[in-house]
Amino acid sequence: MNVENKFDFIIFGASGFTGKLVVEYALEKYIDDKSVSWAIAGRNETKLHQLKDEMNIPDDIGIFIVESDDQNSIEEMVDQTKCVLTTVGPYQLYGEKLIRSCIASGTDYVDLCGEPGFMHKIISDCSAEAKQNGSRVIFSCGFDSIPFDLGVFLVQEEVMSKIGKYAPSVRGRVRAMNGEFSGGTAASMKATMSSLKTNPELINVLINPHGLCEGINGAQQEDDTKPKYDEELDVWVAPFFMAPINTKNIHRSNKLMNHIYGKDFLYNEMWITGPGEQGKAAAEMLAGNNPIAGDDVPAPGEGPSREKRENGNYDILFCADVDGKVFKASVSGDMDPGYGSTSKMITESAICLVKDAKELEGGIYTPAAALGNKLISRLEANAGLTFIIE
Repeated sequence: MNVENKFDFIIFGASGFTGKLVVEYALEKYIDDKSVSWAIAGRNETKLHQLKDEMNIPDDIGIFIVESDDQNSIEEMVDQTKCVLTTVGPYQLYGEKLIRSCIASGTDYVDLCGEPGFMHKIISDCSAEAKQNGSRVIFSCGFDSIPFDLGVFLVQEEVMSKIGKYAPSVRGRVRAMNGEFSGGTAASMKATMSSLKTNPELINVLINPHGLCEGINGAQQEDDTKPKYDEELDVWVAPFFMAPINTKNIHRSNKLMNHIYGKDFLYNEMWITGPGEQGKAAAEMLAGNNPIAGDDVPAPGEGPSREKRENGNYDILFCADVDGKVFKASVSGDMDPGYGSTSKMITESAICLVKDAKELEGGIYTPAAALGNKLISRLEANAGLTFIIE
């Protein structure tokens, strides 16, 4: 098929909870933009047609029936698009045939993956093929890890512009986060824990902050698994449950950008609980709690109401420590992180990749290393994110 006749992106998993939000955002932002073409895909034909009726999706938006374990249907979809945007996780259970098909055919791919074992496997097995075939793959295009990856990128660019070098150490500090956690995130964590039974050496990837750096290990990182007092901010901080995946992506970004932050770069990501004894008590309580390990998280395919999504938000501070100085930047979002903001971020990532990053070579990337300032501009213009130098 002629590349000019292909859709810019196809939303795979369109009738799932997060997939519907991606469709809703694409309709709101891009339905009148004739320079962007897209389609929807999923395994249930009835649900896809219901979705088309419910959302008044125009007839020129194509529909593809695709089973995640059916190679023929996957190839038919991949052949019709420049980029596959997939919300169908856990990716280690449902994503391998799709991502390998995209890489084999030179098709771009974006997902919401926060599963280090799966990412490590694909990076190890497919990096050379992706480079050779021109397929640009970007993992983790949602709340994990776009605000964190781009937040470090932003503060480091500010440091470079002011003093002519990058900071050897950055602290990520979650100042606010309101909204429900994604059921997909919880399901991915359970699938990862389950896969440890058959693949115990996976623990080496999970516990290593440089686990996605293709065998390159940098400096020993500061311990972020226990509450501690952040003297510079004068607050207590607690372990942040998404730090293990965000940290791996940030170190991979550094590696992909030829270690511009330094080969001994340090990154530490924690949750601000407040000053004094109250802050300390809150940090200790949070440290004993994993908010995505309980029984009350949404199941995959479920999620919060529109009101809860719209009332959610987040705000993350990044402090770059260099030569006795501290440079600060922040990233905030105007909807709940796990669903509302995530659905906007992955859509903009797909469009940015296809429209704004045509010079990017094939390979397996992070958002910062692949799209950097181009994606920051799109997210600020369209997706309710704010990037500020403080």
